[in-house]
Amino acid sequence: MREDVQSLDIRDVTANWVNAAVLEAQIEERIKALADLAHTPLFFGRLDYLHSTQEGQRFYIGRRHVHDAGGDPMVIDWRAPVSQPFYRASKKDPQDVALRRRFGYTGGDLTAYEDEHLTDPAEAERTSRLLQREIERPRVGPMRDIVATIQPEQDEIVRSGLSGTVCVQGGPGTGKTAVGLHRVAYLLYAHRERLARTGTLVIGPNRSFLHYIEQVLPALGELEVKQATVDDLVGHVEVCGEDSADAAIVKGDARMAEVLRRAVRAHVAMPAEALMVVRGSRRWRVPACEVEEIVRELLERDIRYGAARDALPQRIAHAVLVRMEQAGEAPDDRVQDAVARNPAVKAAVKQIWPAVDPVKLVLRLLSDPDFLAAHADGVLSADEQKTILWTRPPRSARAATWSLADAVLIDEAMDLVARTHSLGHVVLDEAQDLSPMQYRAVGRRCTTGSATVLGDLAQGTTPWATGSWTEALAHLGKPDAAVEELTAGFRVPREVIAYASRLLPHMSPGLAEVRSVRESPGSLEILESSGTGDVLAACVAALRHEGSIGLIAADARLPELEAALVGSGMPYLSPGEETTADARLTLVPASLAKGLEYDYVVLDEPAAIVDGEPDERTGLRRLYVALTRAVSGLTVLHGAPLPVQLAG
Repeated sequence: MREDVQSLDIRDVTANWVNAAVLEAQIEERIKALADLAHTPLFFGRLDYLHSTQEGQRFYIGRRHVHDAGGDPMVIDWRAPVSQPFYRASKKDPQDVALRRRFGYTGGDLTAYEDEHLTDPAEAERTSRLLQREIERPRVGPMRDIVATIQPEQDEIVRSGLSGTVCVQGGPGTGKTAVGLHRVAYLLYAHRERLARTGTLVIGPNRSFLHYIEQVLPALGELEVKQATVDDLVGHVEVCGEDSADAAIVKGDARMAEVLRRAVRAHVAMPAEALMVVRGSRRWRVPACEVEEIVRELLERDIRYGAARDALPQRIAHAVLVRMEQAGEAPDDRVQDAVARNPAVKAAVKQIWPAVDPVKLVLRLLSDPDFLAAHADGVLSADEQKTILWTRPPRSARAATWSLADAVLIDEAMDLVARTHSLGHVVLDEAQDLSPMQYRAVGRRCTTGSATVLGDLAQGTTPWATGSWTEALAHLGKPDAAVEELTAGFRVPREVIAYASRLLPHMSPGLAEVRSVRESPGSLEILESSGTGDVLAACVAALRHEGSIGLIAADARLPELEAALVGSGMPYLSPGEETTADARLTLVPASLAKGLEYDYVVLDEPAAIVDGEPDERTGLRRLYVALTRAVSGLTVLHGAPLPVQLAG
C-alpha cells in the first residue's frame, strides 16, 4: 500500500503549482501514515460471523485497514462497525459471532492464538490469558496503544458520538488516558472531514506526559492531532513567576471572570455631546442621546468588546444615512462605509469605545488597588483583593513577572475582547488539577465542538483541585456532559492498589475504590531504610527484572538521590526521556509522576512526599499518585515513620 502511494505520478493531474504542492503534501502524509510498526503485527484478532451478509464471514481485525493489490480488504480497521463485536461480544451476547480469536505476538512475530467459541454452550467463559499477558507486557519506551486489549466498558466510551462531551472518572490503572486517545482516533475515523476542518487537540498536564503519550495516535495512523499543555494555550506572556497558594486560588476562582468583564466594559463612556459629520457641503448632526442609545444597545447585547467596537461606527453611520434619506438623498453601502471612516466618527468611537489591551488591563488590576476595588466590589472580599495585588507593581507589562494564573486571566480578558477560535474536539487529561479559570480557558477552545475530559478526583494535587465533576464541567461550559466511571483496574496489581487505597477515606471520602483484575502476589514490598545506600540497592534489585524502573521521591529529596546515583555510576533518565535497554531507570520527582507508569517503582520516603505539599490532603493525594505508578511491583522505603493513614 505504501509503495502504491510512493509510485503515484502527479505531473499530469494538477492544474498549477499550488495544487501540486498541496497534493504532494497529502501524499507525503499518507506515506507517513502507512509506516510499519516493527514490534506489532498487522492484525491481532479474528472474527468468524455466523450469518454475515457480506462476501465471506471471517474478518481479521487490526490497527489499520489493509487491502491487497486488487483493493480487497485483508485486515479491517479496529474502528469499523464490523470490528465492534471483537470488544463487546460475550457468551451472554455473542452478537452473531461464532468464534473470536486473539493472537499473541513477540517483537512483531505471531507466537500464539486463543479461541473463544461464543455460541458453544459447552465452552465456559474464561479470562483470556493472551489478553492478560498483553496488559502485563513490560513497559519500555513511550506509551503504547491498547487496541488489542480494549474492554467493553472502555469501548462504549471510545465509540461514543462526536456531538456529546464525555467525562471519564477513573482511578489509577483503569486506562482513562488510553481511552481518551483512542476516542480521538475513533472520532477521526468516523468524522474525518468535519474534524479535518475544525481540528483536534490533546491537552496534558506537562511536557513529560505529552512526550510519553505522543506515539499512541501516530501508531494508529493519526498524525494531525496537536498536543499542548494549558500553559501553552495561555502563553500570551512569558511566565517566570509563581503565586502563593492563596493568591493562585483567588486568581483561579471563576469570580475573576466577572471582575475582568466589569473592568473591560468600564472602558465604555457615554457621549457628552452631539456628533457632527461633515460630507462635502452638508453637515449631519446625530444627538448625544441617540448615540448613547446605540451604545447602550450594544452593551445590552453583551457581544465581544472588540466586535461591538467594530459595529459602533457602522451603527453611527446608519443613523447619518437615515438623515440623508430624509433629506432626499439616496446613499448606498459605499456611502455608509465612507461615513463610518469619517474622522469625526472615528474620533467619537475612540472616545466612547476605546481599544483595550488585555495584558495592560490585567497589569492594572493586579497593580492598582483602587481599580481592582472598583471592579471587584461585591465579588471579592477586601482580603482576597489584597492577596492578589502585587506588593511591588512593575513599571510595565514587559517588566512584570507573570505567573501561570496571571496568564490565564489575560487569556480570559483576550476572549472578552475577541472570541477565541474553537476546535472540533478537545481531550483534556488530568483534568482534576485545573482551576475554574483554567477550565474556562480550555472550554473556550471547544465552544462549538465537544470534549473528552479525563481525570481522577483522588489524584487532585493542586490547592485549587476540583471537588466534583459537576462543578468542573459547568466551568468548562459543558454542564450536560455524560460522566462515566471506570472502576476496573488493568494496570496496577491488586496488592498495590489496595495499599494505596487506604488513603482514600482521608483525602477523597466517598470515591469508589479501584478493583484491580490483576493478581500479582509479592508485588508490594515495604522496607525500612537507613539512607541512600538502601535506595540504590532497591533500584539494583528492581533492574534485575525486565522493563522500566521508576525511582519516585519528594522533590526536595532529588539532589541527594541524584548525587548518590552519580556517585555509584548508575545511569538514570529524567521524566520524558525514552527508556532504552541500557538506561531503564528514571528518577522522578513526585510532582511530575502523574500520568506516568513504570514496570517497577521504588518509592523513597512517603512521609517526605506528604510533607512537601502545602496541606495534608494535597500531600496524601500526591502520595496516592506516586504509589500507583507501578505495573508489576512496588518497593516502598522509609527511614521516617510511614504516614498514619497507611496503617492497615
